[in-house]
Amino acid sequence: MGQIELKGVTKRFGDAEVIPPLDLQINDGEFVVFVGPSGCGKSTLLRLIAGLEDVSGGEIRIDGRNATAERPAQRGLAMVFQSYALYPHMSVRKNIAFPLKMAKMSKADIDAKVDHAAKVLNLSSYIDRRPGQLSGGQRQRVAIGRAIVRSPKAFLFDEPLSNLDAALRVNMRLEISELHNTLKTTMVYVTHDQVEAMTMADKIVVLNAGRIEQVGSPLDLYRSPKNRFVAGFIGSPKMNFIGGAEAAKYDAFEMGVRPEHIRVGQSGDWQGRVTVSEHLGSDTFLHVETEYGLINVRAGGEVNAHHGDTIWLTPDPACVHRFDLAGNAL
Repeated sequence: MGQIELKGVTKRFGDAEVIPPLDLQINDGEFVVFVGPSGCGKSTLLRLIAGLEDVSGGEIRIDGRNATAERPAQRGLAMVFQSYALYPHMSVRKNIAFPLKMAKMSKADIDAKVDHAAKVLNLSSYIDRRPGQLSGGQRQRVAIGRAIVRSPKAFLFDEPLSNLDAALRVNMRLEISELHNTLKTTMVYVTHDQVEAMTMADKIVVLNAGRIEQVGSPLDLYRSPKNRFVAGFIGSPKMNFIGGAEAAKYDAFEMGVRPEHIRVGQSGDWQGRVTVSEHLGSDTFLHVETEYGLINVRAGGEVNAHHGDTIWLTPDPACVHRFDLAGNAL
């Protein structure tokens, strides 16, 4: 079991309240991603769950047990950090085995657990190498292997892919997702990258200034953002926002439309001039200057629009998001 429940959890550093009281339910076996801008409190919240930070108020319950006052080692959780934190003088086998050796497990049991973890993570061929002989992605897999052998109730990942280049990040995203499908263990994952959140999560928790703005599946947040903050954070490229008379046509203080929900043509609702055209093959990203400001458009790869061209844009009325003066969805 790996159910985690936060009840009125808060965190203060002196007089500064960085996590106002919040409630959150993480179900057994879920892949939950905490996402939000830098400084929103996502890593602090993860550290509170792990026991690396003391809560200032509220309860943390793990499988129904009040674990608020328990030390990290008592919680049955395993954390994987942004830095690999591997011992450079030890082999892959010894690095993975280290927590089991500290727990004074028998050599036979240690070997069995290490071999199993290495097989799951495709590290068997590298088991006798040292970290300096591995790629960044392989080192991160060793760090994950060290967590797997502890058979935790839940894995806690704190931006584990931040140190990897773009190609490795994509590969590791796939590997961690596959690992979750294999192990069926609860995973709580922190990232500032909403693409990672959208592609990996069963459930996304969007944080802003320590507060939970919205919780839901990736498609729930994409299709039905609760407010302007979530609408602007989820989706790439970001949603366009337009106020004034155009928004009033939709009975809103402000309207939002995603770049992929705008049609490009020789006639339409909004006239604009292309300032930048990015042709990526399957997609073309257009940055269009209009009387409503700069509008970003995601069009098909065959769209023939270039810098300086005058084009017309038409939003899909069925996909327009409406917001009131306070930024709440209508």
